[in-house]
Amino acid sequence: MSLESYMNQIGQQARAASRLLAKASTQQKNMALLAMADALETARPRLIEENLKDMQNGKEKGLDAAMLDRLLLNDARIDGMIEGLKQVATLPDPIGEITGMEYLPSGIQRGQMRVPLGVIGIIYESRPNVTIDAASLCLKSGNSTILRGGSEAFYSNQAIALAISEGLSAAGLPPEAVQVINTTDREAVGQLITMPEYVDVIVPRGGKSLIERISKDARVPVIKHLDGNCHVYVDNEADEAKALKIVLNAKTRRYGVCNAMESLLIHKEVVNQQLPVLASALEEKGVELVGCVQSQAVVSSISPATEEDWYTEYHAPKLSVKVVDNMDEAIAHINKYGSHHTDAIVSQDYTKARAFMTEVDSASVMVNASTAFADGFEYGFGAEIGISTDKIHARGPVGLLGLTSQKYIVLGDGHTRDN
Repeated sequence: MSLESYMNQIGQQARAASRLLAKASTQQKNMALLAMADALETARPRLIEENLKDMQNGKEKGLDAAMLDRLLLNDARIDGMIEGLKQVATLPDPIGEITGMEYLPSGIQRGQMRVPLGVIGIIYESRPNVTIDAASLCLKSGNSTILRGGSEAFYSNQAIALAISEGLSAAGLPPEAVQVINTTDREAVGQLITMPEYVDVIVPRGGKSLIERISKDARVPVIKHLDGNCHVYVDNEADEAKALKIVLNAKTRRYGVCNAMESLLIHKEVVNQQLPVLASALEEKGVELVGCVQSQAVVSSISPATEEDWYTEYHAPKLSVKVVDNMDEAIAHINKYGSHHTDAIVSQDYTKARAFMTEVDSASVMVNASTAFADGFEYGFGAEIGISTDKIHARGPVGLLGLTSQKYIVLGDGHTRDN
């Protein structure tokens, strides 16, 4: 079978499955999620075995440490995938919810009903757990999905796909409701993003080049998951102990994730007091620091930063540091150089915190908390399909509601329009 025929077949099956999922009961969808969790538990040895193939291939291809960390499946991460399925099963089902019902002067009632988007195509790199996150959220929100993982996670994703299929079948739902493309041919992506007759929306998760390519070539609406150039601003009213905890966690918890801090901004009035402590703690963790002239004057081990550094998402133990005159300069820096993903302020000044939340143009803005909390699981969504930096339809971690739309419903009793 040619690639075009294969992709058309997948599209047709996904469209047919979406019609069945749209009318599936909450109980049936929850049964499928729990059956998928059981199937993952049973398949645990095989998942680890298949992931080892991907890890070995990744090392041979020279993937860096951050990419290998994203690729790894171990018992803890499988536990997380299983827990994610169970959590999504406990979440309220948004489908069929009716809001805004009101009587109009004509006597009719008008409101809105929440409905699935239909068929969602998801393109992602590295992390095999995205396969489960995407499948669970699409299923609970009544959408069928076509998943195209990166070639580096091929064996892991195919093993996970088998467990998903078993769970769907056990609950009496079509296994075609979740399809994982079984080829590493890059042209499969080109086919997927140009099938508006079968696919209603595309969600790309990956590097900047992938997102730019998808956005440029897609004939299907795209919910973009762009890079995470995240900032933490330490204000002159910051609590020193909180600043140290937040900065360390935001940068060193994991380097290869989109919610990791990539730039540290610090108020000039506290730079002499706080930057040496922060820099020492970061360097003890192996973080390389580059920064502005003022930061270098305070900490001699900081190397000069280039203009490009302020724009860069490192995905590595590297951090850019800038000293600012005030909060307004920090906000201007974030809005110019940031990716509108997640940014935080550390300050005990409530008025400043409110202004920072209002003026920083990002999908998530945090006060006295680590940027690491920008995550669907941490936001109580059970999982996420991605973290959107768009402003239309969905923004920030995209959970169940972000995968739905609304249609108007009208109730009458023989009403007709006279004019």
